[in-house]
Amino acid sequence: RWLWGFRKSFWDSGSEKVGGAEGTKLDDDFKEMEKKVDVTSKAVTEVLARTIEYLQPNPASRAKLTMLNTVSKIRGQVKNPGYPQSEGLLGECMIRHGKELGGESNFGDALLDAGESMKRLAEVKDSLDIEVKQNFIDPLQNLCEKDLKEIQHHLKKLEGRRLDFDYKKKRQGKIPDEELRQALEKFEESKEVAETSMHNLLETDIEQVSQLSALVDAQLDYHRQAVQILDELAEKLKRRMREASSRPRREYKPKPREPFDLGEPEQSNGGFPCTTAPKIAASSSFRSSDKPIRTPSRSMLPLDQPSCKALYDFEPENDGELGFREGDVITLTNQIDENWYEGMLDGQSGFFPLSYVEVLVPLPQ
Repeated sequence: RWLWGFRKSFWDSGSEKVGGAEGTKLDDDFKEMEKKVDVTSKAVTEVLARTIEYLQPNPASRAKLTMLNTVSKIRGQVKNPGYPQSEGLLGECMIRHGKELGGESNFGDALLDAGESMKRLAEVKDSLDIEVKQNFIDPLQNLCEKDLKEIQHHLKKLEGRRLDFDYKKKRQGKIPDEELRQALEKFEESKEVAETSMHNLLETDIEQVSQLSALVDAQLDYHRQAVQILDELAEKLKRRMREASSRPRREYKPKPREPFDLGEPEQSNGGFPCTTAPKIAASSSFRSSDKPIRTPSRSMLPLDQPSCKALYDFEPENDGELGFREGDVITLTNQIDENWYEGMLDGQSGFFPLSYVEVLVPLPQ
């Protein structure tokens, strides 16, 4: 008779057949809670991936951001995330060419101003990456790796005990009642633990709201500083334009031409007899193009492995990217996302954009 003490909701909420016997089904409240946890898990996972992609569209930098130890950054052990920001690369380019143009060039001075501002923007972007990783990415990753993983463990354990209880219930009368009672107690115990862990997660979701708020705060701080830097740069450039327009324009005065004495006709070649210049045969030292000659290995790889053919030249701009020339055949090793591949060419491995190549042999699904 003790079996009738089992919670009536389990018997009334529906059943499934297990070896010809009625199987225990969980109540609707439990199923609804499990569904909400599943939706939360999917949301956290995709938001994490998109946030890292938002911070660093470049796949090589994205990988370094994922591995970044924010604790060492906070303690001042490192000064940057370990990868270049696009603003910093632009700033270095402007400063280099500004110095080449020299101080007498209005454009050169303006490039120096803009380059310094771009480098400041890169530093602010570094801070944004670190702040977002510390206060948004890391807590959500901890939620995935700890709380959600723990709930998944409890649900899996509950399912095993449910099946065990149903199996022993089917054999009622053939096994001791004590064995059936113990199976029921273990099932109820696992259900309570799983319900508690899911309830705690759903009831403390204000923590995720706090983490989302930290993301927005970091973005606001970045954009405020960026606006201040760009406002200062814009004022500098306007001041340079006003100063340049107030100065009198220098007129170009060509230098007087000096007379050129051709001398006697027979001395037209500096006293030496005029001879026809020898024709220079095309050799490895004199080519019409600076592009390296492509060896057969770069364009005639066997097509029994995942590979693609370069449609255009691709010059790498960041660490981890793979450069190639039009016509090169690249071995595919991985697809990073819908826009980037990873591959190998002449022993070099790196990332490259999908839009620059034509896939010959696709990667296995």
